[in-house]
Amino acid sequence: MKLAIFVKNPDLRQDSRCRSLCDALAAEGMQLYDIASHADLREGTDMLLSIGGDGTFLSAAKRVEDAGIPILGVNLGRLGFLSEYRPEEVLEALRKQDWTVEDRILLDTKLEGAQKDAAFCPYSLNEVSLHRSGAAMLGVDVTLDGEALPTYWADGMLVATSSGSTAYSLSVGGPICRPDAPVLIIAPIAPHNLNVRPLIVPDTAKIGLTVQSRDPEVLVTLDNRRLSAPSSLRMEISVARFSLKRIRLGKSNFVKALTSKLFWGEDVRNTIE
Repeated sequence: MKLAIFVKNPDLRQDSRCRSLCDALAAEGMQLYDIASHADLREGTDMLLSIGGDGTFLSAAKRVEDAGIPILGVNLGRLGFLSEYRPEEVLEALRKQDWTVEDRILLDTKLEGAQKDAAFCPYSLNEVSLHRSGAAMLGVDVTLDGEALPTYWADGMLVATSSGSTAYSLSVGGPICRPDAPVLIIAPIAPHNLNVRPLIVPDTAKIGLTVQSRDPEVLVTLDNRRLSAPSSLRMEISVARFSLKRIRLGKSNFVKALTSKLFWGEDVRNTIE
């Protein structure tokens, strides 16, 4: 088996858990090599090990893009919804080939009127968000398959996938969705309206965003990447033509992750004596 290794934080290379995992995989006869960019991927690679936390996983997704190579998240970070597996779990599962591949939808974001550098990647796994850059709130005009929604007055707007429902979307009051749910979430960020709520739409929807702002620039984020853009920009967001392939080990499941990491349902009345 040929494994690409991506470690975003170079300090983790000296972590005993990282070194022990790589040494043990090599001892099992697996071929390991490091990558820093998409260009480093080698033909015949079976999977990419993302070693770190969820931020590292999101960066690893950018390295894979449309190569079709599945990513296995090894958790040396904190919560770990995408990178949820401990190194010892990874080693045991790869030895036994006890894993499956699941498809996660990606967002494809087109930015009209924004200057993008050569390294710009339009794809995101969790969300795309639009933020004010100054003190004044934004008026965000949203179209859904060409139909205009009421203007949102807020600090910004977020469009998330079902994978991203437990990320930024959760923090702004969005719903929790199973990662395989074929939906997108449209949610305002700190809205100045009492009568707006996050909106769930089919993942076939085409979403457009434009801005009313007194400031010349706004901030755009795609997962953990950020760029400044003129407030005159137009964003068009839809599901990408290809998916990201994520490796799921053994008996892990989404409900278990919610209860163990976010303490969903934690209540003294639920304690079994």
